[in-house]
Amino acid sequence: MSCDRCYASRPNPDWITRRSFRRDVFVVTDVRTATPGLGPLRPDPAGLPDPNIQPPTIAEGGDPFTALRVIDLLARLERGAPVRLADIADRLNATYVDWLFPTEVVADVVLQLQANWMADYRNSSGIVIDDGAYGAAVTIEDSSRVDPWIVRQAQREAASCRQRLAEFGRTDRLHGDG
Repeated sequence: MSCDRCYASRPNPDWITRRSFRRDVFVVTDVRTATPGLGPLRPDPAGLPDPNIQPPTIAEGGDPFTALRVIDLLARLERGAPVRLADIADRLNATYVDWLFPTEVVADVVLQLQANWMADYRNSSGIVIDDGAYGAAVTIEDSSRVDPWIVRQAQREAASCRQRLAEFGRTDRLHGDG
């Protein structure tokens, strides 16, 4: 059997003929071509680490994911007592270890909440920000209207988070060009 005969008997371009050490033996190997889609996956190799390690997230002002986390903590603070913004940032950093909450970003969220309070209730007594001897502090009014209001603020931010996630899922692109 010669090599010419192998090519003539099998016109498929996706195969390779190679010659072994013996002259009269030929090995024909089919080359697999890639097809769309993944097939079933192999089991994990022994010792493969978990890939679900998230990179750190630096909280940003104007981000609903940041605002939701800050509002969630503010909703649990003692009412009528000043709490330093630095302490709020420290608690957020301890709670969400894969996030970094700068004090300035916490202040941005608190200032936005103060503006929302003033727009809704026409007074500034609900959320008060003062500079104290130990730094900026926020005091949240101790009244029955604060809890439902702050829940609505958190719900609005959560809806914004879901909307961003849905948009990301629809576009399947980083910059929405999909």
